[in-house]
Amino acid sequence: MECSATSAYTMRDVPMEERPRERMLRAGAGALSNAELLAILLRTGTINESAVALAQRLLIEAGGLRRLVEMNTEQLTALKGIGHAKALQVQAGIELGKRLVRTAQPETVTIRSPHDVSLLMMEDLRYLQKEHFVCLFLNTKNHVIGQETLSIGSLNASIVHPREVFLAAIKRSSASIICVHNHPSGDPTPSPEDIDITRRLVEAGSVIGIDVLDHVIIGDLTSVSLKELGLM
Repeated sequence: MECSATSAYTMRDVPMEERPRERMLRAGAGALSNAELLAILLRTGTINESAVALAQRLLIEAGGLRRLVEMNTEQLTALKGIGHAKALQVQAGIELGKRLVRTAQPETVTIRSPHDVSLLMMEDLRYLQKEHFVCLFLNTKNHVIGQETLSIGSLNASIVHPREVFLAAIKRSSASIICVHNHPSGDPTPSPEDIDITRRLVEAGSVIGIDVLDHVIIGDLTSVSLKELGLM
C-alpha cells in the first residue's frame, strides 16, 4: 500500500544539497542519475525510504531502466512502495518521453529510405513484447498519410492477410505502402515467414496497383530492410 505524503519519508528528510529537485535546479537535468530523475517523478518515498532510495530499488527490482519502460501498471504496483498513483506518474513520464521523440519528426513525414521508416517507428515498436505488424500508407509523393496496426502476435500467413492490408490501403487512397513489424528479441534478422509474407504482399499489390515499397523489421535500436537485402 502506498504511503501518503504526510507519513512517507519525503525529500525534506534528505539534506538540501542531495535533493534531486535542488540538484536539478542547480546543475540541470543532465547531471542527475536515472534514480534521481525517477525520484522526482515519484515525489515521495515510503515510511522507511526516501524517494531516491525507492527509485534506486525500483530500478534494481525492475531490472534497469529499459525493463521499467516495459512494465505495465499491474507489474509496477506489485513492487513494494509503488501504489497506483506512483505507477501512473512513472508511466506518464515514460509516455511523454516517447511522444517527445515522435514530435521531433516533421508534421508531414516523407519516406525516402529505410532509415526514415526506422526513425518514424523505432520508439513505438522497439519496447513491445509481441510482434506488431504495421502498415504505413503513402501518397504519390511518398508522404505518410496514415498508419495502422493490422495484427498483433507471431507473424504468419493466418494473421497477416493481403486482403486486410490492401483493404486498409484502398480506404486511404494509398499510392503505395510500407510494411513494418518488430522483433521482440531485438534481432531484426528476417525469418522465412517474414520473407514469405512480404513476397505474397508484393504479388497482391502488383495485381491491385498499390506498390509495396519495403518491409522494415525493427529490433532494439537497429532495423533491416527486406528491400535492401534483395528479398523482395
